[in-house]
Amino acid sequence: MAIGNIFQQLYSMADTIIVGKFVGVDALAAVGSTGSLNFLILGFVLGICSGFTIPISQCFGAEDMKGMRRCVANSIYLCFAITGLLTIITLLFTRQFLQWMHTPEDIFQGAYDYIIVIFGGMFAMMLYNLLSGFLRALGDSRTPLLFLIVSSIVNIILDLVFILMFHTGVAGAAWATVISQIVSGVLCLVYIIKRFPVLHLDKDDMTVDTKTMVRLARNGIPMALQFSITAVGSIVIQTAVNTLGSAVVAAITAAGKVQNLVTQPMDSLGATAATYCGQNLGAQKVDRIHQGFRKFVMVSTIYAIFCMVVVMLFGSTISLLFVDKSETAILELIKQYLIWNGAFFIPLALIFIFRNGLQGMGFGFSAMLAGICEMIARSAVAFTLIKPLGFTGACLSNPAAWIAADLLLIPMYFHVIRILDTKFKAK
Repeated sequence: MAIGNIFQQLYSMADTIIVGKFVGVDALAAVGSTGSLNFLILGFVLGICSGFTIPISQCFGAEDMKGMRRCVANSIYLCFAITGLLTIITLLFTRQFLQWMHTPEDIFQGAYDYIIVIFGGMFAMMLYNLLSGFLRALGDSRTPLLFLIVSSIVNIILDLVFILMFHTGVAGAAWATVISQIVSGVLCLVYIIKRFPVLHLDKDDMTVDTKTMVRLARNGIPMALQFSITAVGSIVIQTAVNTLGSAVVAAITAAGKVQNLVTQPMDSLGATAATYCGQNLGAQKVDRIHQGFRKFVMVSTIYAIFCMVVVMLFGSTISLLFVDKSETAILELIKQYLIWNGAFFIPLALIFIFRNGLQGMGFGFSAMLAGICEMIARSAVAFTLIKPLGFTGACLSNPAAWIAADLLLIPMYFHVIRILDTKFKAK
């Protein structure tokens, strides 16, 4: 899953690298300025897809195959309805969103050209994430990885073709991303049809079931809102950062890509924790959940320390993938950003474990509250620190958000474990 997430990052990284190197710093800033808006909308869809797979993994752990297929069918209905609605809204109001965020004039059109294509291809992203989620819920994380590698390669090739041969600029990078996501989604669909008969739906499975939809919504909506609530804080920060100019936007874009690349295994451990907790909850093995959590925390903490060393020593070098070495001022900003964020990677690692674990145990509302804490912390930084401290204030936004979320998530986890332990012992 970690390798898969790294390749998933290649979708946006390929866009950023090729745009930054072959189109220019302004184009890099244009793509980067859409990141928080992208996270708000597509993160909601990704959260829905991830949340819907939790009841599927719980049914699988409880060996309830009929209930699992019913969840699969109804999750498809809900995903298509939600994605369709979001696609219409974003296509109508994207330009207004960018204006509200004070996107600098010199990068505004490029930002619009990029994100409007991404939003138009939202169904492609939903298709892959939902189908790969089905496979992972049943324990197959390798096949989605292989398909993701294929589509990542397709994305890089199409980026080069659209930008270097057809000179389509940032819009071409977006088209490459959408087409490659279609490839990964179709590959997952064909594989499920041929190799996973347990997921084949009959007429009874495809019945619209209100009770099942409510169960799916209880897991999917809190997870989706958690993504989007976190993104609201990021939008507030992005709006404040946009006032500092396109050079700062480009620096934070490149630094964010470096950070996302090295921290992907943390995200993967979190996604693993959700499935692990869901399956063991279905099997009513609370002791095994707690035992696994101790190992999750240990592994993620060790990796966080490793990441901290990497970004502090080599972050500037890695950022040369996105920015030319002649951009010395931007490279210095990137170094400063990565040092501030890297120092707080342990709190970030713990967020992934505890948030996803709570979701896997069916306590998605607690994870959503943590997202609200992140949003409040980021907004507080935007309103109080960016204006007096400038770029340094922006560097402090993530650490503040991570610490705020952990202060809620960690006590909540122990509270939930006590609840579940009492519940199953009573049986």
